[in-house]
Amino acid sequence: MSAADPSSPDDAGATHSVEIELKFDVDESTPLPDWSPLPGVASVGEPEVRELDAVYLDSDDLALAHAGYAVRRRTGGPDEGWHIKGPRHGEGGRLEQQWPLGPADEIPDAVAAALASVATVRELAPIARIRNRRVAYALRDADGGVVAEFVDDHVVATDERAGTERTWREWEFELGPAAPEPGPDRRRLFAKAGSAVLAAGGRPAASASKLARTLGY
Repeated sequence: MSAADPSSPDDAGATHSVEIELKFDVDESTPLPDWSPLPGVASVGEPEVRELDAVYLDSDDLALAHAGYAVRRRTGGPDEGWHIKGPRHGEGGRLEQQWPLGPADEIPDAVAAALASVATVRELAPIARIRNRRVAYALRDADGGVVAEFVDDHVVATDERAGTERTWREWEFELGPAAPEPGPDRRRLFAKAGSAVLAAGGRPAASASKLARTLGY
């Protein structure tokens, strides 16, 4: 889910979207937020369970991560495939490119070409595996449009370099196609979402991404 619907595939077979979200840390016992105060949200959809399994790749010196990029192959969910996430820009958004899954043991040529254009890296290898039992909820306006998607994530993450495993629970609140345009209405929506999470017992995320938390930075 993103603030804009994914584009049609480009000449390299990739679709593009902009991910604009808030992230929160929560305890296992934290109850779900009450979304009724959110402006423009008329209903909350039924929970959708997604079993996600992602392998992240980088060079041994983490050249992609240091440049603000992440590359993964993820199975499960409506957007399974190869993904490249770029640095944040604008109102916190990240450009995400996506390609079909393909074989598990090789990086598609189109993905390799896209990576070559953003950073000089040595041979890529798995640096992390992140398994996530996600429960997703669509927050819809009166016309049925998705204003945002709220996800409740239960994560089991392995640092493949160190062999360490971490588990945690987190929430994400990501803008959907029917979200307000950049400006006061969007900022108000985010402020109300943050207030709802804090009222439920959540707190701003300590790490910028699941990958960063997995690797300990």
